[in-house]
Amino acid sequence: MVLEHLVKHYRWDGLAYHVDINCFKSNPSIKSSLTFLRKTPWARKKVEDLYVDLFR
Repeated sequence: MVLEHLVKHYRWDGLAYHVDINCFKSNPSIKSSLTFLRKTPWARKKVEDLYVDLFR
């Protein structure tokens, strides 16, 4: 849900700009991004922080 909301707000290009990871730049999809984020705590933290900042 967090990722879907961020993609809806920023689109993939904007999300890749704010969180510089390849799963948002190269052929992005919700499924591949979730797989990467589940395995990579530092990237998941960046996405979560961006989501929190969106509501401030």
